[in-house]
Amino acid sequence: MNRGLISPRGRPPAIADVGRSSVAVAGQRVGRVRRRPASPVPWRWIVGGVGAAAAVVAVVIVSVHWALTSPRFAVTAVEVRGASRVPPQRILEVSGIVHGANLWRINPEHVRARLEELPEIRRADVVRELPNRVSIVVEERRPFTLVHAGRLHWLDEEGRVLGEESHAVAPEVPVISGLSEEELASMRTAPGPRARQAITLIRALLRTGSTLAAEISEIDMSRAEGPVLYTVDGVEVRLGTEEWEERLARLEGVLAQVATQDVHGVDLRFRDQVVLRRGTK
Repeated sequence: MNRGLISPRGRPPAIADVGRSSVAVAGQRVGRVRRRPASPVPWRWIVGGVGAAAAVVAVVIVSVHWALTSPRFAVTAVEVRGASRVPPQRILEVSGIVHGANLWRINPEHVRARLEELPEIRRADVVRELPNRVSIVVEERRPFTLVHAGRLHWLDEEGRVLGEESHAVAPEVPVISGLSEEELASMRTAPGPRARQAITLIRALLRTGSTLAAEISEIDMSRAEGPVLYTVDGVEVRLGTEEWEERLARLEGVLAQVATQDVHGVDLRFRDQVVLRRGTK
């Protein structure tokens, strides 16, 4: 019987272990992979890098010193633009910039802050112009109306005092009265609350789109019950502290009706009612 043949009833031949190492392989050993040590950076490279950095720093220091001391950057001209009410000489004095000053030693932000402390200046910009010029551009506060407190003073639209007016003038909007000297002094740096209320009332008058604003000559802010208006004919008008738009609309019609009557006072503080004062004040 041939044992090399496989019969259906025979056992399958054993499969050889292919994972078993041969004699030649079993005697071999695999060592660890050895890395080559990194070669040190040559000292001449380090010294060269440090020397280059020091050279750059030295160049920067020399350049800065030259810019801060060179006569090429000595200021020879300062131009002031945008000033109409404030004398340019005053702006120059406040700026602190003098001829011969080094252009790079001037701090534009510091100069701007000093200029904007002036009551008449709303905004200022300071620009260096190479190599030796400086431009100062200012935006002045615009006079809006006058406030009467012993003397006449101009106010801007925010309620800040711009300065005293020594000449006789006729403003296009009502004059504000009833403010104290202490209020005026504080309004050089910040608007006062009563002045802002008066300006709000003037704007309401202007929004009516009629001649009502021209008929009112003065707004008295000294009363506790609210603003008191005076017409050019001397009629006293009490508005109260609220609903000014609606009351001003009624006032226009009331003044037209009493124009030929002997009326010295109009009280609009009561809802849906107008109180007239007739006869001698």
